[in-house]
Amino acid sequence: MLKPKHILLASHGTPGARAAERAAFALCGPKTTLHHLIVVPDFWKGMMGDDWLNNASTRDTYGRYVEAELEGEVRRHIASLERQAAKRRIRYRPEVVFGKPEQCLLDCLKRRRMDFVVLGAPRPKGRAGLRSRMLTEKLLRALPARLLIIPYPHGR
Repeated sequence: MLKPKHILLASHGTPGARAAERAAFALCGPKTTLHHLIVVPDFWKGMMGDDWLNNASTRDTYGRYVEAELEGEVRRHIASLERQAAKRRIRYRPEVVFGKPEQCLLDCLKRRRMDFVVLGAPRPKGRAGLRSRMLTEKLLRALPARLLIIPYPHGR
C-alpha cells in the first residue's frame, strides 16, 4: 500500500480540481504533508475589459478590483482546505503563485521533493469554463514524482 509523506496538489477550485482535492486527501494519512499549489494564471492580466476602460485611472481601479476578488476567492478556498486538513491531522501547506501553470508546478517541484503530484483531468470539451492547461507533454516528461490524474467528475 502506498504511504506517501509529501503530496503536491495543484488545484484552483474548478470541478476537476475539487475532485483532485478529494483524492489527495484520501491519499493522506496522519502527519502527511499536503502541499497545495494554487496558480493564478498570468493570462488574466490581459483581461482588463473593453473600451469602457478608456483611461489609466479606470484601468488601475478595475485591475485592483479584479486582484482583490481573486485574492478573496483564493483565501476562502484555502481556509476550507485548512479546516479539512486539520480534521484529518494532515499538515496543509498552501502556496499561491502567479504565472504559467505548467512552469509554476515544475518550479515548485525543483524546490521540494514530493512523493506524488495530484492533478484533475482537463475539463471535457463542451463544458463551460476557462480552459487552463497544466497537463502538457513538457510537464509529463519533466516530472520528478509520480503523477496521479483524477478523472473529471462527470454529472456534477
